[in-house]
Amino acid sequence: MIDLRSDTVTKPSKEMLQAMYDAEVGDDVYGEDPTINKLEKEFSELLGKDRAVFMTSGTQSNLSAILSHCGRGEEMIVGNVYHTALDEAAGASVLGGVAISTIEVEDCLSIKQGSIKNAVKPDDPHYPISKLLCLENTSQGRVIPIENLKRNHAEAKEMDLSIHLDGARLFNAIEDLKCEPNDVVKYADSVSICFSKGLGAPAGSILCFPESMEHKVRRQRKILGGALRQVGVLGAACLYAVKNNIKRLKEDHERASFLANALNPYHCKKNGKDLQNFTNMVFFEPIEKKGSDLLSFLKNRGIIISKPSPQTRLVMHLNITDEILNNFIKTVKEFYGD
Repeated sequence: MIDLRSDTVTKPSKEMLQAMYDAEVGDDVYGEDPTINKLEKEFSELLGKDRAVFMTSGTQSNLSAILSHCGRGEEMIVGNVYHTALDEAAGASVLGGVAISTIEVEDCLSIKQGSIKNAVKPDDPHYPISKLLCLENTSQGRVIPIENLKRNHAEAKEMDLSIHLDGARLFNAIEDLKCEPNDVVKYADSVSICFSKGLGAPAGSILCFPESMEHKVRRQRKILGGALRQVGVLGAACLYAVKNNIKRLKEDHERASFLANALNPYHCKKNGKDLQNFTNMVFFEPIEKKGSDLLSFLKNRGIIISKPSPQTRLVMHLNITDEILNNFIKTVKEFYGD
């Protein structure tokens, strides 16, 4: 089965599974899992933050950060297409009483200059208190330029806002920008990173932040389900992913570019949208073929893609080889009679 729906569908390699099997473990609730302690130390140093805490998911990481930055009756300001605005069940509001204020983004999905200042509420009892700006990089595969992050940072700090960066696919941005992680994350107070996307671990996220936030973050994690016990088995997978799978992200980006070029003749342009390719993602709207359905055609040949509506997102990941990619392209061409 070939699965192009997301980079979250990857299977652990034999080497990763061996690292998990060999993991030295302890009770992380007591802070005694040596593998998790190593992972947290490495990431706090890598990102230039004081502390790091392992989380079960990116949603738990983001929500722990938001609830540590904001109290009840306070407000987060976030881009209107970002994951924390659309795809995390409004957890900040449901569980934390945090208002969510969305603002429009530019074509590159970075927040427009001046819009942060305009979104901050006046000191008036009628309004929530603006406390936090939430950013995202990458966003829908798009890389937010460092200059834009710098501009957002300056504007947010002028308005006395803290900044959280959802960096679920941060290392895809780092690969595209050809920079060091700290070149990006220094413009945020806290940052979350997922291990279960392009890095290929089966689960796990990490939240990095200043020392002053540690007590709040650990308390929020507890409220949101807590730590795990002998979680070093997952920590070992994450350490393996960081050591072996960051450098290979370049391959995913190259394959996505190759795929975009191959699919362009079959992309529907009647809506005025060109086929788009960002980092490891391709956004493709198949030309309709009367009496036939590309989704079913591919499924019958062991290929899974997301249902076009009208576009579908095709995502390259470490389980997609050149051979698999060429087979997919060949099957699409077969559908269109080429």
